[in-house]
Amino acid sequence: MTEPSANGGGENTSAADQKAVKGWLSDLARGSRLWIRSTVAAGTVAGIATIIQMVLLARIIHLGIIDEVPVADLTPLFLGLIIALVVRALGQGYQTRFAARCSEQVRRDARRQLHKHWQATGPVELGQSSAGALAREWIDHVEALHGYFARFLPQMTLSMIVPLLILALVFWLDWLAGIFLLLSAPLIPLFMALVGMGAEKLNQQHFETISRLSGQFLDKVRGLTTLQLFGQTEGAAELIRKRSDHYRRITMKTLRVAFLSSAVLEFFASVAIAVIAIYIGFGLLGYITYGPSEDLTLFSGLLILLLAPEFFQPLRTLSQHYHDRAAAMGAGTEILERLASPVNLQSASETVSVEGAEDRIELRSVSKSFRSGQKVLSDLTLTIRKGEVVALTGPSGGGKSTLLHLLAGFIAPDAGQIHLFGEAPGSFRFGWLGQKGFLVHGTWADNLRLTTPDGSDIAIETALRNVGLGSLLDSRQQGIYSPVSEEGQGLSGGQARRLSLARIFLADYDLILLDEPTAGLDSDSEVFVLEALHKLAVAGKTLIFSTHHQALLTLANRVLLISEGEVRDA
Repeated sequence: MTEPSANGGGENTSAADQKAVKGWLSDLARGSRLWIRSTVAAGTVAGIATIIQMVLLARIIHLGIIDEVPVADLTPLFLGLIIALVVRALGQGYQTRFAARCSEQVRRDARRQLHKHWQATGPVELGQSSAGALAREWIDHVEALHGYFARFLPQMTLSMIVPLLILALVFWLDWLAGIFLLLSAPLIPLFMALVGMGAEKLNQQHFETISRLSGQFLDKVRGLTTLQLFGQTEGAAELIRKRSDHYRRITMKTLRVAFLSSAVLEFFASVAIAVIAIYIGFGLLGYITYGPSEDLTLFSGLLILLLAPEFFQPLRTLSQHYHDRAAAMGAGTEILERLASPVNLQSASETVSVEGAEDRIELRSVSKSFRSGQKVLSDLTLTIRKGEVVALTGPSGGGKSTLLHLLAGFIAPDAGQIHLFGEAPGSFRFGWLGQKGFLVHGTWADNLRLTTPDGSDIAIETALRNVGLGSLLDSRQQGIYSPVSEEGQGLSGGQARRLSLARIFLADYDLILLDEPTAGLDSDSEVFVLEALHKLAVAGKTLIFSTHHQALLTLANRVLLISEGEVRDA
């Protein structure tokens, strides 16, 4: 988001952001129009049933007290009253059900947009965002849309339909009482709008604060060992405490605004109902002879008194859910900021496959620079034959990882073309092992089946033995179903790296890309990794890896030196 400028450009930017968020929310609502209409229809049925219920109740009381009609003769009215109650309950139940379905679809669409953007962004750019921020986008920001679509949006329509029906009936019964309701009604949305202006800004600050807090908390937890070694745990705890206190203050401000909006509505509603009650009471007693008061009966007066709270009830409900709108606007701003971030990837559909190049990898005049202006690769033309084992070496920051990321399709070149055996990067299946192995909480089998969901137990065990984990596997009572925590906690660094490498054996990829596969490993783990890569090379796989390790260089039948944007045979 653009920072506010001294000339007020920030306000214009903020207004543009709000407009963009409203447009995005409208687009989401358009996809769930059927469920929104069904929610409104069910709420309208419940509102009509409520009006009928009040009419029957007032009629029963009038006939029983004034006309002294026997209770037995009132049985049809009692049955009608019960039916109205049942219809009202069913209408409210279906309203809740349809609202939940609408919210579910909207959240699914929002997550689909986020997922599509994350995929297009690629792991390199996405890795610059903290895990806490991404988790907040996927969970909290999307979940914040629930109240807007399930409660606020349908209630906006219901707050017009039901009060108008009640107002029409009250005007028919007593136009002066109808005027009282009509005069008080506009004040409520007016004050709600004024309060809501501040609520939207506060909710945006709320989401920004919790995103920063969650990201910092996760970073501090992951780096707890380092912080302890350098004696910085107290400073980190103090920082988290200050951020938490700031989040608490923002939350309290948001709650105060929500309370204020409810208090304003309740005040005006109570005043209006009190005025109507005084008018009805004095009219029935004969103290007021102006206008239609002389025609007031117990039935009409009681019905007006019963309908007056129901007139304000949809507005009261809308006020209770007004913070849902503010929360959705705040969350939508954060989500749109993510969706609007630049994506420099080229989809596979935009790259034409090359016929007759199924036996090689080709890079033609490929260049890549980063935001700093540093040119990592310059006009690179390279051909790698199928089945070759290619080692990338050179100084740190020379472009080894960048070349691997280009081949993987994680980033797009600024210029030139890349083809992997006739196909575009990102459309060709390949095995990948980064500098840090990726493991999820579950079992060994769960981690290997991330890439091969239908992998058999025997195939998984074979893959684990191929990477030198056979002895460790035999020592585990549960075998391949032994638990492993997130990021391989409970395993050594070498064991976790080999567990990640086992996926490649299980999936049987033709192309395998590895970024420093032996970095940070002990000598024993290095031997196992070298043996595993040798097996892949013998099997005729195309291996491309970056390394400084001499033993790995001897494994390759081709070594490329990458330095100062140039690639040449070593």
